[in-house]
Amino acid sequence: MNQIESISVFDMLKIGVGPSSSHTLGPWRAALRWTEALKKKDVFDTIESVTVDLYGSLSLTGKGHASDIAVMMGLLGADPVTFPIEKIQTEINTIRTENVLRLNGERPIPFLPSEHIIFNRKFLEFHPNGITFRAILKGGQKISETYYSIGGGFVVQKERKRSKQKVEAFSHFPFPIEKATELTSYCKEQNKTISEIVMANELSLRSEDEINHGLRDIWEVMLDSMYVGCHSEGILPGGLNVQRRAYATHKSLIGVQPYSNATEWIETIRSTEVKFRQILKWVSCFALAVNEVNASLGRVVTAPTNGSAGVIPAVMMYYMVIENHDANFDDIKKFLLVAGEIGSIFKKGSTISAAMGGCQAEIGVSSAMAAGALTELMGGTPDQVLMAAEIAMEHHLGLTCDPIGGLVQIPCIERNAMGAIKAINACEMALDADPSKAKVPLDKVIATMWETAKDMGSKYKETSEGGLAVQVNISDC
Repeated sequence: MNQIESISVFDMLKIGVGPSSSHTLGPWRAALRWTEALKKKDVFDTIESVTVDLYGSLSLTGKGHASDIAVMMGLLGADPVTFPIEKIQTEINTIRTENVLRLNGERPIPFLPSEHIIFNRKFLEFHPNGITFRAILKGGQKISETYYSIGGGFVVQKERKRSKQKVEAFSHFPFPIEKATELTSYCKEQNKTISEIVMANELSLRSEDEINHGLRDIWEVMLDSMYVGCHSEGILPGGLNVQRRAYATHKSLIGVQPYSNATEWIETIRSTEVKFRQILKWVSCFALAVNEVNASLGRVVTAPTNGSAGVIPAVMMYYMVIENHDANFDDIKKFLLVAGEIGSIFKKGSTISAAMGGCQAEIGVSSAMAAGALTELMGGTPDQVLMAAEIAMEHHLGLTCDPIGGLVQIPCIERNAMGAIKAINACEMALDADPSKAKVPLDKVIATMWETAKDMGSKYKETSEGGLAVQVNISDC
């Protein structure tokens, strides 16, 4: 019997730094892993110089995705979860001024970013997002390791095969799940909701206190990114001169009502009169806010990617301020557990990497995750939860990734708002439907998404070589 990869909700929802999970967080984590490997091999103290090669999609859109900055931060040994984001540019400026990098914060080595980080247009065979770290040791010996950023901040090496074929690093969940049909079967056999099944699996990895603490941390970062985005104005970095919009939208919706922190902010929103048009604006505002923070090297939650980080928090916030004013941490917990499980099923059966599958793998998956999670909170059955996820993805099939200027801004930021609205709509349709009469099951749409990804031209997969990225010049923006 083939083993099933056990993906935790904390694998699918990771705290990190924008603007991209595959192009920023992935290279950052790869650099950290390589540094750890150097220490395990007992060669760290003999390192004389380091060179980093970025391949394929990492090269083509690496500058716009801050891949070079991420690599340097990883080589410095900085933790993307906790390192103060306001200090990132200071660290990078120091390296560029002194032409010295303190490897893991310990060993100074000569480092000129323009020479020691090489952007190669060549695509490596295993995955479009390849990164090779090379070092010269005392005595002239050369060593190298290649890693692949496969989406959502996941980093693997070539010997690790596609997730469904992996035979290592498995935990033994009591309810191993590869397909949506297996998930619903467990729910029926155990008479449990999806969130209860997922919680049982998580408890095989860590204590309930650890789970609660981790999910609270995730929600706090999601909430903070919405709050910061709604209260930040100005122009996003990168050269496209994109004006932040969440600030103006938020101001038009909330006016001058007083509050001093995010908790009071939520209560203030709940107290405002909200009509249908305002609901659309609020949801869009929450999603835009997160991805404007993401686009400015801010801290967000990869859900399942940084480019789609705004969908899930926006839909959860919608539930809290529109649907259920009594919503509490238990609701947040259920929402995140369900969203994480749906995302893991997509990762096992298809991809969450835009460089592999286009934007359907990012916004499409995040919209499906949010739709299913909202459906459980709204009282939907497990079958309705998965139906909502299917509806959301069905209407993102074929969505390309063609970022203008290689930046996670146009059309990426707006797509988060659209993905959030679609998730809510998918939830409502599923709640009104009889899942036994559904024509397309979730597993089929996941398989279709993977086939579509394989058929999609490479220029539409996060390379900025097709679509809007070539039709619209940066000077036009």
